[in-house]
Amino acid sequence: MPKIDALLQDYLNHLEIEKNRSRKTRENYEHYLREFLAFAKISSPGEITDDLVRRFRLALARKSVREGGRERPMKKITQSYYVIALRNFLKYLLKRDIPVLAPEKIELPKVSRAQIEVVEYKDLERLLEAPQGNGLRALRDRAILEVFFSTGLRLSELCALDRYADFDQGELSVRGKGGKLRVVFLSDRAKKVIKDYLAKRTDAEAALFVSLSKNPKGSSNPPKVLGRIIPRAVQRLFVHWAAAAGIPKKLHPHQLRHSFATDLLLNGADLRSVQELLGHANISTTQIYTHLTNKELKDIHKAFHGRRRK
Repeated sequence: MPKIDALLQDYLNHLEIEKNRSRKTRENYEHYLREFLAFAKISSPGEITDDLVRRFRLALARKSVREGGRERPMKKITQSYYVIALRNFLKYLLKRDIPVLAPEKIELPKVSRAQIEVVEYKDLERLLEAPQGNGLRALRDRAILEVFFSTGLRLSELCALDRYADFDQGELSVRGKGGKLRVVFLSDRAKKVIKDYLAKRTDAEAALFVSLSKNPKGSSNPPKVLGRIIPRAVQRLFVHWAAAAGIPKKLHPHQLRHSFATDLLLNGADLRSVQELLGHANISTTQIYTHLTNKELKDIHKAFHGRRRK
């Protein structure tokens, strides 16, 4: 029987080639599974037992991670990623007729849906209005924020956008997870800020959103374009503009994707349409947003239930 390291490489190649998963997904699965193997200290898949998996999960639950300069317990949602990766690895091994622990014996942890964080509407408006001025950096950042909220794009999808699309049409074809194409739509505000931003660009870079050099204080020279913007730079600008808008909570780009989804549901969009716009393969992934609209149902109940009893 092949050693487990070789089987892991085969599985990661299978994810990328047969399953058409992104390089990022492959990297994440490799990280989760290598952590398990480092803990397990085994050489063959037959050594994976119920007890070993249980001890690994206990170690994850007790593990601390550094977040925002502080040590915190690993989130339940993060712990679940390790378990999902391990289950899928075991399923792959079974398909290859390699005897291993039955994947269904490993239960997924119950994750509180309350962990989905959405930007409050008043904070959202302040964030979108925060980048002021007609400099290239402010125009770029305003366009990034508006496009995020208008389309619900993933961070990697936004960074991959090119500038030569027909933005006036208000539709963009986006290649998402697994190389799947979907269409997203730009609001009138998003179209306008993109137009203003591109009018300021004098470079030939193909990327829609670009990284910019930092100019010394007091310099009147425009910043230099350094190439396509990277996800870390987008995350930093979120932190910067949230602070500038006086929002006390730390914000990250994915929260605007959450806000996009819940805004559609609150305004009457059906779940299937939201699933398509987000590029979710399974509607069960989209359903995590439905609990966030319960306040709307509460208001309807209060307004219409039992009115004849008053």
